[in-house]
Parts: sequence; C-alpha cells; structure tokens
Amino acid sequence: MTAQGPAIIDLLDRMGVPFNRTPEGLLDFRRFGGTLYHRTAFAGATTGQQLLYALDEQVRRYESEGKVKKYEGWEFLSAVLDSKGACRGITAMDLRSMETRTFPADAIIVCTGGNGAIFGKSTNSVVCTGSAQSALYQQGAYYANGEFIQVHPTAIPGEDKLRLMSESARGEGGRVWVPKDKKDKRAPKSIPENERWYFLEERYPKYGNLVPRDIATREIFKVVYEDEMGIDGQPMVYLDVSDLPPESQNKLEGILEIYEKFVGDDPRKVPMKIFPGMHYTMGGLWVDFNQQTNIPGVYSAGEADYSIHGANRLGANSLLSCIYGGFVAGPKAMEYAKSLPKMEGDGGHAAELARQNQINKGLLNNEGTENPFKIWRELGETMTKHATIVRYNTGLKEADAKIVELMARYKKVNLSDKSQWANTSFAFTRQLYNMLELARVIVQGAELRDESRGAHYKPDFPNRDDEKFLKTTKAAFVGGAPKITFEEVDIQYIKPRPRVYTST
Repeated sequence: MTAQGPAIIDLLDRMGVPFNRTPEGLLDFRRFGGTLYHRTAFAGATTGQQLLYALDEQVRRYESEGKVKKYEGWEFLSAVLDSKGACRGITAMDLRSMETRTFPADAIIVCTGGNGAIFGKSTNSVVCTGSAQSALYQQGAYYANGEFIQVHPTAIPGEDKLRLMSESARGEGGRVWVPKDKKDKRAPKSIPENERWYFLEERYPKYGNLVPRDIATREIFKVVYEDEMGIDGQPMVYLDVSDLPPESQNKLEGILEIYEKFVGDDPRKVPMKIFPGMHYTMGGLWVDFNQQTNIPGVYSAGEADYSIHGANRLGANSLLSCIYGGFVAGPKAMEYAKSLPKMEGDGGHAAELARQNQINKGLLNNEGTENPFKIWRELGETMTKHATIVRYNTGLKEADAKIVELMARYKKVNLSDKSQWANTSFAFTRQLYNMLELARVIVQGAELRDESRGAHYKPDFPNRDDEKFLKTTKAAFVGGAPKITFEEVDIQYIKPRPRVYTST
C-alpha cells in the first residue's frame, strides 16, 4: 500500500480531485497526527468528500456506458453459500418495497464501512452499523481485531451523530487548550496566552498537537475527567484556529462551515468546543493478502476489513487503504470467479432466501413489548462507557453481560410499524441484531487483550506486551457466541519498537 500510495494519488489527481497546490503548481502536503513530516496530500479540509465525488463520477461514467448496474436502496442481508461453503451470491432487501431476493454472483466484495452505530453516536454515517460484516461473521467468516476502535480526539456532538473536526485543523496549526484556572468563566478570546494550558504541547513537545489520535484522545479524557478541567465543568476542550492566518483558515473552509452551521459560533473568530468521539474501525473481516475472507468467494476492502491499520490508524490512511484494497480485491475476485467450478443445483439460493424470509416474518409477527431503539440506545451507552477510551476488565465483563441481556430482550421486540412499504424501523431492527452479535466480539476481544496497544488502553495493563499479544484476534461464530483465537503477526521485515512521542 505504501509503495502504491503515490500512484494512487496521481490517479485521483487525473480523475479530477482538486488537491491543494503549491505556488509552483505541485501537490501540496500537510502534517497529520503521528508524523513529523508533511506527507499528506489534501483538498482543503474535505479531502474524503472530494475523493467521493471524483470516484462517484467514475461509477456514473461506467453506468452510462452500460458497464455498471447500481442497486441503490437495497440492504445486504447475507451471502448465499453452496453445500461446500463457497459464495454463490447474496440476499438483499429492497428498502422501498421490502421485497427480499437473491443476486447470483461468482464472487462478492464487501466494502460497507465501519461499525460506528454500535457505539450509539459516532462520526461515521448513521448507516455504518457493521451489519454486513456481522452477518458474514455469523455465516462463518472470521472477524479480526474487533477490539481496536479509534476514537477521534476532536468531534462536536449532534442530535443524530457526532461531526468530525478533521485532523486537518491541527495539521494547519490549530491548538488544543483549556483555561489554567478551572473556574475561569471568561470568554476564550479574552483569556491571555499565559493563562491557557496547551496540555498537548506541554506533554509532547516534539509532536505537540499532532500526537497520534489515541494519545490526544486519552489526554483530553484525562484533562476533563481526572483533572476536572473541562470548559465550564463540561466534557469539552478548545480547538483553536482563530489565530491562524487567513490563508490557513481558507484551507479549512469546509469544516469551519460545518462547525458554524451546527454550533452557531464562527470558529474563525472564537475557539471551537470539541470532545473525542468514536471514529474508525481498525478491526473487521479477516482477509488474506488477496483481500479474500476465509469464505471462498467473499472479498472485503476498506474499513470493513482488518488488514491494514493494526491497533491504530494514522490520519488520511483510511482513504488510501480503501482504494488500495479495491485495487487488489477487484482483479483477485475476477481471477477467482474465472476458475470457479460450476455450481451444483441452485447453489443454495432457495434455502438462503427462505431463511431470510423466515427471519423477516418472525420479526413482523413478534408480539413482544421491547422497543428496538431503546435497546440500541442502551447498547450505545454500554459500549461507549466500557469499550472506547479507557477499558477495565470488570467493565468489559459487565458490558458483555449487558449485551447478552439485550439479546434476550431483542427476542421480544415489537415493531410499531408493521407495514410492507419503506419500513425503516424494520430494516434497522434487522441491523440491530447484527450489531449486538458484533458488540460481543469487540468486548470479549478487549477483555482478552491484557495490554495497552494503540487505541486499546487498559490502565491496569499500561504497557504493550509483544511477547503475549503481538497477535491478531480472530473471532469465529461457534455455538451462537464468539470463539476467539490468536494469530501470529508476521514481523520478519519490520521489527516493532516502542512509540515515544514525549521526547523533544
């Protein structure tokens, strides 16, 4: 991926992504967390959005030429597996008519994003539930490194989700701080420089505000909850770009507009109030170097697979990794499909369709008393409390027991809307069960990993333990519950070494 990075950026440039340029017309680069060098190509503060527009244009181009057919508004339910366990297609549900049908395929590639909804609110899209990965896990696919969840240090809360204040704000010189006096009620702009505590710069002079995300997140968490220095006693710290020169603020136009729209303050004039929020799923479906899961014919790429980021992710690398994963998965899936033996009978299509219709029928006819959205809210609160920034084994055990309780209550859900047209509550309730199954993988993997590594932090085990845990956790669905084993990590080319960010 690293070797292909420059070529991928050049490809995106040719597709029309409006990357920032230097005065000489060359690609401009900025720093991101965990780096000392300007290594990240960018398009203002909305790089991901610009990539999405350019790639969508390419899809539309092939669609107009009849080479691609899109099925928008369909929900993935499961893979269709034949008698030998190989993939022969998928089942999906039309979210308008609620019709369920199968789609034959020699190979499938799952690129369905992360699982932020398991934590209630996150910076992910609200449709990122991890449901597709969980469905495949329940069909036999390994789910790897589920415990590695990245919490982004700078997000703003919203009624529906968290909104990301991109790392680009700090990459351009934004500074994180709180008043030195916890009782200070003055407007932030009236607090003199010597009465502000720039705690990241003080504790990590070499990297300052661009320490890796896991470290910045934990430091903000400590300042708010242990030092009780949150702004006005609330879980908030300042992210200040108000003193940046206009040219730097212009590069951040996208996120500054988002903040002003949802909060009401102009971040060009007053510091933003932020707090960490669940952001990225480093774990995912286990894949080999061909991006293929252990289910023959099922491939995965992007945030849905585990293969690239290990215990933490550096800023900007998710965009690179999803494109790289697609570059590998596409040709390898075609290669696999061309050598696939002819399927016997219908390849399992009728049986899988009947199974999915039975699940739907059971949900619609359920006469219980439980509200699925209440169950989801309790799941999010439990996961956020016990499986995000700071983790304790007692809390993780408590979380697992709570999830088991929620799964029992799920069997008694009653859908207030039982219609067969555009029933979003029904679609969400189907996803909710998959979220519960995946949540158990996350908390059990975290409990077994008695160390601190990357975004996984246990105060009771503050050190990284390479001897015991330089391993990938692999969860298999056995007897209705996760069975977790460990797989050695190949370190023959690069030996791991401690990450030190405190030196000057």
